[in-house]
Amino acid sequence: MLLAAIDLIAFLCLAVQFVIAGYFLYLVYWSIELPPADAGLPALPDELPRVLVQIPVYNEPLVIDRVLGAAANLDWPRDRLVIQLLDDSTDITSDIAVHAVARLKRDGVDVAHIRRDDRSGFKAGALAEGLKLCDAPYVAVFDADFVPEPGWLRGAMAALLAEPRAAFVQTRIEWGNGEKNWLTRAQRLMQDAHFAVEQDIRARRGMPFQFNGTGGIWRRAAVEEAGGWSHDTLSEDLDLVLRTSLAGWHGVFLMEPHVVGELPAKLDDFSAQQSRWSKGFMQVARKLLGPIWRSDWSDEAKFMTTVALGQQLIFPVLAAGIVALVLSTIGHGYLPGFFRFLLWLWFITMLAVLFGMTFGAWRRLKRGDLGRYLATAASVPALIVYLAAANAGPIIAAVFGRKTEFNRTPKAGT
Repeated sequence: MLLAAIDLIAFLCLAVQFVIAGYFLYLVYWSIELPPADAGLPALPDELPRVLVQIPVYNEPLVIDRVLGAAANLDWPRDRLVIQLLDDSTDITSDIAVHAVARLKRDGVDVAHIRRDDRSGFKAGALAEGLKLCDAPYVAVFDADFVPEPGWLRGAMAALLAEPRAAFVQTRIEWGNGEKNWLTRAQRLMQDAHFAVEQDIRARRGMPFQFNGTGGIWRRAAVEEAGGWSHDTLSEDLDLVLRTSLAGWHGVFLMEPHVVGELPAKLDDFSAQQSRWSKGFMQVARKLLGPIWRSDWSDEAKFMTTVALGQQLIFPVLAAGIVALVLSTIGHGYLPGFFRFLLWLWFITMLAVLFGMTFGAWRRLKRGDLGRYLATAASVPALIVYLAAANAGPIIAAVFGRKTEFNRTPKAGT
């Protein structure tokens, strides 16, 4: 009886992984089937609206001066651009910020240094607080390590203004330290697949896709109609995307213009970041899957969004599946033929996902030759297994509703 239960667990773990793999193979299929996207941007209107740029910060002294300078250099009329530094820091970041803000004010930049008494709501709380202090109809958001080019705002706003029911525009993220070490190269490959395949295809198929928390612009009317920023999950950006989608809004994704950010260069920092994201996805799933399935979305959108939210389960499911298969092999004295077949099928499917999702993105973004690609791709499975071991417990805890604090990923300013 116990051995049968172990076999059932092993089978269910493999079945869940096949469902998640199916989601990615769906994206690969449409990346091949859809014609190339139009890379052109619409023209801006003659009368440009006011734009608020929000920069939430918490103890990031190495990047604060740079991001303020980049925001101030955005190509937009000075009388229609407001910058808010939402500073919840408890270290020297605030001292550096005081001097940086003063310099910008002397240069005629409309910039405010906003401090709160406490970090209630973390990033979402800071963003919500800033919105109370400015009524600009469009709000750009940059994390402290992100650097937009001067022309970024004009390109992103042109796309947003062209679609009256667009709640937000999300631009692709490039990585300034993508070549630093094997870890950043592997992360960049996975992030390239996320943007050049997942985000692009979901947007072009008319399904909700992720706002990545930075490098994008929100339409205030959509934010307010959806109930504003909420801090009851660790993925406040994904939460807001789905709530605006349920209210009838949609997003716009742009490969260009892009913004430049920073990847975690240490394994511990990467693991902590992924744990936060994974827990956030599970919290959003608990909160919104019910309303999503009761909505008038298409069955395709409902199913794909459900799997997208649940894809973080790959980590605990992978860990549990490995343990169950080992116990099954010990119990039977051999690996049953049924599982041998499923493992071969699993291996082929995962290779199809890995290469299908990453190789097209690699070529599209011109990252290098085939040998360099294969060397980078070979490190991704090991990284997934590491995350399965490190983050399985926290993800399961999030599934059952355990709350955790927002932990910032350290930034080095590279």
